Amino acid sequence: MQRRRFVQTGITVVSGLIMANQQGILPRSPFGGSGSAAESTWRMPEEGEPHRRTWMAFGATAENYDDVLPEARRNLATIARTIAAFEPVSMLVRPAELTIARELIGDANVELVPAEIDDLWMRDTGPVFVSDGGRRAGVDFNFNGWGGKQEHGFDAAVAEIVTRAAGVERVRTDLVLEGGGIEVDGEGTAVITESCVLNANRNPGWSKSDVEAELDRLLGLRKIIWLPGIAGRDITDGHTDFYARFVRPGVVVAALDTNPESYDHEVTKRHLEILKTATDAHGRTVQVEVIKAPTRVRPEYKSADFAAGYINFYVCNGAVIAPEFGDAEADSAAFAILARLFPNRRIVQIDIDAIAWGGGGIHCTTQQEPA
Repeated sequence: MQRRRFVQTGITVVSGLIMANQQGILPRSPFGGSGSAAESTWRMPEEGEPHRRTWMAFGATAENYDDVLPEARRNLATIARTIAAFEPVSMLVRPAELTIARELIGDANVELVPAEIDDLWMRDTGPVFVSDGGRRAGVDFNFNGWGGKQEHGFDAAVAEIVTRAAGVERVRTDLVLEGGGIEVDGEGTAVITESCVLNANRNPGWSKSDVEAELDRLLGLRKIIWLPGIAGRDITDGHTDFYARFVRPGVVVAALDTNPESYDHEVTKRHLEILKTATDAHGRTVQVEVIKAPTRVRPEYKSADFAAGYINFYVCNGAVIAPEFGDAEADSAAFAILARLFPNRRIVQIDIDAIAWGGGGIHCTTQQEPA
């Protein structure tokens, strides 16, 4: 269950939005600062609620992916085409790579949006979409390269690019987090890892109660189930979406790493202990389902950073898009569990080995825009 690699260790000196504006990417936003949007009460819908579309980024680079770059691009195209069979997809693409992206995407229902980007992890760089009655908005959580670990001058502007393209308000905050670090049930409950959101490389001086109050305002959260996670072992400092996901309110599917030599072995065991005694915002004891990680992967992409976990699936309209790793027994078991937990959705497993080689998964590459 290894995850995102530490790459591009030098970080930009200027902020991402300043750099983006200097290069003429973005006009001035009418929703920056603390406008009317920030004063409203918002709700973050659960991922299984109907989507308007999925956002992605065709952001793999030779610097990050070495010889795996062509396959990483094919993986991104496969994810986009698979989702596009169920709902529209909009994908940010560097202008210089539009031809490559079009060739790989083919005639699928995927809109290519020209934009300069640093990487492919839309779950972390994009906005978190919320609603307030009839209005929709996207929260810009100030992406800072996972605590300054990676170049992010362009990616810091992705939330603004996406909200503008989607035609929704951009809600601002001083809180720094990534979409992969938070999982919600749509009814006021979230699962969050302390190792990520309470990390001083993102939110120095913020207490747990400070974070809870701000996320109540921004996302409508009344109860947060805090998991310890683990800091410093991968670039994300232990994102939630590799550990626990809501199936629906009151039901969580969680990862178990059975390899005693893995740093995630004890972490996932501790998470299960916490989740099995947790209650949600309505006082219900959470039902916990467990999916074990595969014990082997295809050898051509095996690496110390390979993200071999099934929890990083993506729920779209009518389907669950999940990985398979070539471990027939574990792949089949994961499929069976997801089919049981999502009886009204089609379970589609795809090979994303090059994305996993880079330390991420399907969920990491996507961001849902709710209907």
